[in-house]
Amino acid sequence: MIPIPLPVNVAQCAPAGLSSPLERKQAEELTRLLKAIADPTRLQILSLINAQPDGRACVCDLAEAISVSQPTISHHLKTLTSVGLLEREKRGTWAWYSINQQQWQSLADVVS
Repeated sequence: MIPIPLPVNVAQCAPAGLSSPLERKQAEELTRLLKAIADPTRLQILSLINAQPDGRACVCDLAEAISVSQPTISHHLKTLTSVGLLEREKRGTWAWYSINQQQWQSLADVVS
């Protein structure tokens, strides 16, 4: 006997931030954020930065931890910074990155 699927109430399953219609500008911003994190290397970068005791990491630390070249890490960091998920602080010759908690929270609010 083949089981008959029960109807799904999408409104109850949808993330809370999507329970009401999005304005076009909100949808475009959310798309930019989701595209930026829809990459395994970028997710690794975010998790590594977030796991640091002071919440900051430099390019050299990230490249070594993920085993990719520094230019590749820099490319991904630029993408994450351009959408506002990371903040960049220049110290001498190195740039240090930290999570933009406000932007991350706005993303979490939508998908939670």
